[in-house]
Amino acid sequence: MKLNIKDKFNKELPADPILENSRRQVSEACFSYVTPKQTKKPELLHVSPEMLDSLGLSKEDTKSDDFLKVFTGNKVLEETKPYAMCYGGHQFGNWAGQLGDGRAINLCEVENKGKNWQLQLKGAGETPYSRNADGLAVLRSSIREYLCSEAMFHLGVPTTRALSLALSGDQVLRDVMYDGNPAYEKGAIVCRTAESFLRFGNYQIFAARQDDKNLKVLVDYTIKYHFSNLGEPSKDTYIAFFKEVAHRTLNMIIQWQRVGFVHGVMNTDNMSILGLTIDYGPYGWLEGYDYGWTPNTTDRQHKRYRYGNQPNIGLWNLLQLANALYPLIEEASPLEEILNQYKTDFENESLKMMCSKLGLAIEDENDQKLIQELEDVLHLTETDMTIFFRSLSNIKRENSKEVAAIKSAFYKPDEVVGNIKKRWNDWFMMYTERLQMETLSDKERQLKMNAVNPKYVLRNYMAQLAIDAADKGDYQLIDELFQMLKNPYEEQPKYEKWFAKRPDWARHKVGCSMLSCSS
Repeated sequence: MKLNIKDKFNKELPADPILENSRRQVSEACFSYVTPKQTKKPELLHVSPEMLDSLGLSKEDTKSDDFLKVFTGNKVLEETKPYAMCYGGHQFGNWAGQLGDGRAINLCEVENKGKNWQLQLKGAGETPYSRNADGLAVLRSSIREYLCSEAMFHLGVPTTRALSLALSGDQVLRDVMYDGNPAYEKGAIVCRTAESFLRFGNYQIFAARQDDKNLKVLVDYTIKYHFSNLGEPSKDTYIAFFKEVAHRTLNMIIQWQRVGFVHGVMNTDNMSILGLTIDYGPYGWLEGYDYGWTPNTTDRQHKRYRYGNQPNIGLWNLLQLANALYPLIEEASPLEEILNQYKTDFENESLKMMCSKLGLAIEDENDQKLIQELEDVLHLTETDMTIFFRSLSNIKRENSKEVAAIKSAFYKPDEVVGNIKKRWNDWFMMYTERLQMETLSDKERQLKMNAVNPKYVLRNYMAQLAIDAADKGDYQLIDELFQMLKNPYEEQPKYEKWFAKRPDWARHKVGCSMLSCSS
């Protein structure tokens, strides 16, 4: 197994001088060196062929003992020094101080085909940032991360990726619902990959400690390797850097909203500086179209991270990053201007995104009203988001009442009577009248709509079925979902059974509707 290793992060940035792997506050350092934990009986369950190729590896490499050992933490590659990053963050709106990679260990950086990839093991043992935790991960959460990160990539959503999924052979104690009933689960390790795993919190920790020197070192490093188009470090470059981060964050969240993805825990330590979806914990896809839905049980009361609030949280998190970068800029107005622009840009980009979902290519001043009315009627009765938008492409512009065309999206079709039915009929009349303005044929419009409205997404019940099977030693469903989710916009008749509403048994099942941060 040959990788083109080009480590930079742990060679150019300040390291924690203490080598002992003990829980502690780490100051004036971007990371701590740490060695992954040896596991009892590692077993490779699945590997992403696309990521293999991206790293310059082949399927043959996965059969080697080296591959298994390296990507389960049982062997450290020559001339590499694994490490865990130091960062802080706001959790549920409150400053939490130092957090850091508590269960993630960065192995190395690889360059291939002009791209930089950091390789990181999640669940490979404790680090100085593990606090009271063991640094391990369980099969349940590892399957969810592995499948979802690759699914998001194929949906066209900016995301970290995953290379491999493996069992550690160890048993891990977890209290799934934090209700005082811990149980042992199968331990697992995911190797995840990204250009960088830097988060807002990496910069916040230095600002919080008034360590402007290392804040500048880290920002300059970030610009040098990840935003080199902005030029040499200067006040103007720092402002341009923040503007680019805001733009990428906005784009990521627009894509989340487009496919109905809810992150579930948008703390600032879970926000990628590159605008990538990062840290797949208690995430979920909308089943019923509901702005108030959150998959995270910890967030159930206040619903801070609900679907409809994700754009606002993105802005709030950017404000915290602006505060962190302020010592390098020492002027508030350019940062405020960028934050205000985010609000304007979000309104414009959100309108464009919704118009694309509706197949509207020609701008019209009444489109906002059409979209608002649609969002209102979607909330009148539980309506499956994915099925609704996918089915909408079947509408013909000459038909004014087409509720029947999307009937399969209703969870309780018997409710679609009286005023609810009238509201739907009225909306379809508005919609088909609006379609008269479009120049594309029905078929051409359908193709465009189907390219932005996925047919298949990783619903929580699907992931849970794969988890339940894997717990019994059957990994076939992991592969089936992995293969299907590579082409989420294609019809794929052999997978038609997955184009279906969430089954009733999954409505209140742990892992399907109720998810915690426990992994």
